[in-house]
Amino acid sequence: QVQLVESGGGSVQAGGSLRLSCAASGSIFSINDMGWYRQAPGKQRELVARITSGGRTDHADSVKGRFTISRDNAKNTVYLQMNSLKPEDTAVYYCNALIATMSRKEYNYWGQGTQVTVSS
Repeated sequence: QVQLVESGGGSVQAGGSLRLSCAASGSIFSINDMGWYRQAPGKQRELVARITSGGRTDHADSVKGRFTISRDNAKNTVYLQMNSLKPEDTAVYYCNALIATMSRKEYNYWGQGTQVTVSS
């Protein structure tokens, strides 16, 4: 069994910063792509950023230059550094990872979500 546990959400004023973390644990053979998604009230879940096992990154246009995704493969952890936060960044942020278990089967896992609230 595999779990993704997120931390680091909270409330901040516009212009502030937060750092999200997501640690994967359990019966893991390898972790491929990892990413962060977000879902604001009344809106669809959207990709914020993703990173391959080799470190190649992709960020949504709305967060380029403000957010940075990174990962520590030794710790099975992905991070999202969020700077210059705006009220429109308010959402529940979800960690996502494509993980091969010890059975060598690959599954798509989601974290439980962490709330980020940015006030103006």
